[in-house]
Amino acid sequence: MKVPFLDLSHQHRALREQALAALAATYDATRFCLGKDVEDFEKNFGAVLGYPRVLGMNSGTAPLHVACLIAGFGPGDEIVTSPFTFIASAWGISYVGAKPVFADIDEGTFNLDPAKLAAAITPRTKGIIVVHLFGQPARMDEIMAIARQHQLFVIEDCAQAVGARYRGTPVGLIGDAGTFSYYPTKNLGACGEGGAFVSRREEVQTKARHIRVHGSDRRYYHDIVGGNFRMDGFQGALLNVKLPHLAAWTARRQAIAARYLAGIKLADVRLPDQPAYGRSVFHQFTLRHPRRDALREHLAKHEVGTDLIYPVPLHLQKCYAKLGRGPGAFPVAEKAAETCLSLPMFPELTDEQVDHVIESINSF
Repeated sequence: MKVPFLDLSHQHRALREQALAALAATYDATRFCLGKDVEDFEKNFGAVLGYPRVLGMNSGTAPLHVACLIAGFGPGDEIVTSPFTFIASAWGISYVGAKPVFADIDEGTFNLDPAKLAAAITPRTKGIIVVHLFGQPARMDEIMAIARQHQLFVIEDCAQAVGARYRGTPVGLIGDAGTFSYYPTKNLGACGEGGAFVSRREEVQTKARHIRVHGSDRRYYHDIVGGNFRMDGFQGALLNVKLPHLAAWTARRQAIAARYLAGIKLADVRLPDQPAYGRSVFHQFTLRHPRRDALREHLAKHEVGTDLIYPVPLHLQKCYAKLGRGPGAFPVAEKAAETCLSLPMFPELTDEQVDHVIESINSF
């Protein structure tokens, strides 16, 4: 039995007729940049997931950049974030001329370790970018206590955690700003690039709205330096088609994860932790094994697709070599990079396919 790591075609075939009709309506109405489709998606996303104000943007990286601008980060400032994440989590810091400072991760959840975060803070620290990696909320009570103590601006990177909640609160509303990605592979994916910005603070959301459209609230009047971070109408239309299915897709991801957690019995495997404060939405199901590469080769022979997410921590990326943090600086993140293996995880997987993955792992 063949089990791909990811197959988006099932989802898009099922929605093809509805999606093409939505695109045709947008095309005929020439609603290409922002417009009604994006406004409808912003309202719908907020209503479905519990966000009072939502701003659609043109990628998942864009709201991170906007959040760093709003926070006023700049040269001389240090912003603490995780070394074990997609590199866009640190791009916003670099875009505004601030310095990314990494803190090691928690072994069980892959998210920032609050104790390591606290140790990384200096008088130059101005903010924190928390990543809710693989769909699992980070330990926000402890992180926010540290932030309040040092008066730090907190950005939540929720790119992989759409629909996740921390102690009942939607991720993205706990800190000062929350950011989302609708890259096609995400739990709620566009058919191209897309992202969103949220905040419980009205003044932060208002500033983000201005920055999104060239620093303007009225056409041709520019009160602040902004950028072009607008979501296009086609992506808003397509996301409106997909959004009603998100709850069912999330439930299926969680059911698949439960099957993996109950069925995988291979010695030396470490499965992802399931903390009581917030249930993962399982953008990825990522385990660890000391012989990761051999296990991956074994699974390939059984026609099971896997991926290595993320094989090089951010502090070891060439673009951040100037930060001077070499091998050994963040041992937990480095061990994760060397031992992590992500299994097939998308809602259209059948129970038979999931069982084949489990049996293949257990036979290693």
